[in-house]
Amino acid sequence: MNPKSEEHPLSGMRVLDVATFIAAPYAAAILGEFGAEVIKVETPSGGDPFRRFGTPTDVADCSLAWLSEARNKKSIAIDLKQAAGAQVLKDMVARCDVMCENFRPGTLEKWGLGWDELKAINPGLVLLRVSGYGQTGPYRDRPGFARIAHAVGGLTALSGEPGGTPVTPGSTSLGDYMSGLYGAIGVLIALRHRDKSGVGQIVDIGLYESVFRVLDELAPAYALKGIVREPEGSGTRNACPHGHFPTADDKWIALACTTDKMFARLASAMDKPDLAGPEMYGDQHKRLAARDTVDRLVAAWTGSMGRDQVMEACIAHEVPAGPLNTIADVFEDPQFAARENLLTVHHPELGDIVVPNVVPRLSETPGHINHLGPSLGTSTDDILQNLLGLSETEIDKLKQDGVV
Repeated sequence: MNPKSEEHPLSGMRVLDVATFIAAPYAAAILGEFGAEVIKVETPSGGDPFRRFGTPTDVADCSLAWLSEARNKKSIAIDLKQAAGAQVLKDMVARCDVMCENFRPGTLEKWGLGWDELKAINPGLVLLRVSGYGQTGPYRDRPGFARIAHAVGGLTALSGEPGGTPVTPGSTSLGDYMSGLYGAIGVLIALRHRDKSGVGQIVDIGLYESVFRVLDELAPAYALKGIVREPEGSGTRNACPHGHFPTADDKWIALACTTDKMFARLASAMDKPDLAGPEMYGDQHKRLAARDTVDRLVAAWTGSMGRDQVMEACIAHEVPAGPLNTIADVFEDPQFAARENLLTVHHPELGDIVVPNVVPRLSETPGHINHLGPSLGTSTDDILQNLLGLSETEIDKLKQDGVV
């Protein structure tokens, strides 16, 4: 993707990413995809642990996860626990618009890098703080990861088969990525305010909050009617048929009949239009009351054909349907190809690497991926010299002292 305009929309913005793993770094990556200069600050002793998370490559400390998620970033290695290292960061803060961190609350303060110190250096700074439970509350000091956020935020209790062990959907780091998205939104809102007032602020996100925010009607349904939803398998209590159905070729298809009209279309696709009649299951409430029967009828139909045949029938009758794609299916899917959702980026040592492309898609100033995740400290000298104006002698002294 190349921008149509001369500059990317966030050109001129400089972001310090002092975080680890996914949540806050993902927010920084989004900003970098649209033109911000993102400087990844890592410890000299190994860097971000995310470098070793997931599938390793032949390049030391550059897992495939790292290469994809640290895209477009520069890497500088600084020991923030040393006073000289903290001072280097402060000097960088004076020249940056945004800083992203996701340490446990109090960690930056312990290093003399708390909000009071940072805003004194740069009153217009926007500080994104992502942690397991946010900066306040009785749980603030607890460690947190996405799996814990899914549990505490209420998502895991909804997932899995009724009566079975609750599961994390896809076993993904969904809470981290959602928090990164909310973080990027918060940063942009805060920068908009700074542009008007000159005043920066903290964007404070707990991982569990991002999960809780997307659980549609759970809060009002409980508050008003005392409803406590439990695992519902592949379906949902609010619509039927609405779930995953097997096909004759040992594959699966997702169907979503959220209205009576959609079910009528499905009944026609099944060549059983009477199923959508008023005396049968044409009303959503009747379908929900007879969920097992309706699901069995639909499963018998989908199970009588291959997945492609089921999809053809659904598409012909405008029934919301989609295949349950594996990643192998994704690589063969013409929609992914047409939208360029898979982007091939060349790595100087590993060759071509395929990664997810930039989202969202902008018509005039699309995002971009200049390079994949960098090796540790590759931009240290450049940043110290060209951003901070340090001499070679000063840089050598920092290296000798183990600060960088």
